[in-house]
Amino acid sequence: MMSQDTFALHLSAEVQDALSRRDRAVVALESTLITHGLPYPTNVDTALAMEQAIREQGAVPATIAILGGSIIVGLTEDQIRDLAQRSPVRKCSRRDLAIAVARGEDGATTVAGTMIVAHMAGIKVFATGGIGGVHRGQPFDVSADLIELGRTPVAVVCSGAKSILDLPLTLEVLETQGVPIVGFGTTKLPAFYTRETSLPIDACVDSPDEAAAIIDASVQMALKQGMLVAVPVPAEDELSSEAAESAIAQATEEAHQQHLSGPRVTPYVLGRVAELTDGASRKANTSLLINNARVAAQIAEALRRREQTGR
Repeated sequence: MMSQDTFALHLSAEVQDALSRRDRAVVALESTLITHGLPYPTNVDTALAMEQAIREQGAVPATIAILGGSIIVGLTEDQIRDLAQRSPVRKCSRRDLAIAVARGEDGATTVAGTMIVAHMAGIKVFATGGIGGVHRGQPFDVSADLIELGRTPVAVVCSGAKSILDLPLTLEVLETQGVPIVGFGTTKLPAFYTRETSLPIDACVDSPDEAAAIIDASVQMALKQGMLVAVPVPAEDELSSEAAESAIAQATEEAHQQHLSGPRVTPYVLGRVAELTDGASRKANTSLLINNARVAAQIAEALRRREQTGR
């Protein structure tokens, strides 16, 4: 592990204490949902609700971002509120972290960026909404999230890949990268807004203890790859697959017509889908984010206990 001083890595007192004492589990949270994923003030409300869901399970939330070139692990509420209204904020994946740190920039960590920093800090479980993947109609546009999952040993609790993506191709890339996909109470891949698809996954668990056992085995074997724990969106907030797919297809076509590419595509499509579904997709999004944080805290606590007792 590299020197924290070299990387300007700053852990909050609460996160540092929990990691040192090992008396509370810690769950990493990303910050692009605050700066790029949701509009203000929904972004702040959701970020704080995720932290609260983690605390209610007895764990410690560690929202990660870069502020003035310093990597912060465990933002304060004031820092979250401030970040939500800052501009510009660099969206930081692996390629961007060194640039943001060296130039003293503000940066929001993606799934990949958050995995890297969480691993530096010694955090093994991370909660988010959905990972990036392979873009529809663009088989060579592969999210850095998928590559990071193949080389950074952090368990990512999510609701699958964002359903605006090509899910079968995304699974192919994850398979190539050696990333196991474990369904939490499901044998099929969730599709973000909807609870399941017809796509198979590698294993199904029904409890945090079962998920923690697989994570622990991977750590003990030094396999050095990440893992997806796929949690379906709560049933009461699920979109029908037909409604979701109709809105996604229209939004994706509109993005193509406007010649959008790269990092501009996903925020546009997500925002347009929210408009086309009269806000139902955004409700599903915030619901699954909070639920994933809750499940991640349960898994992280089960993993902490397992590491202490050996079972």
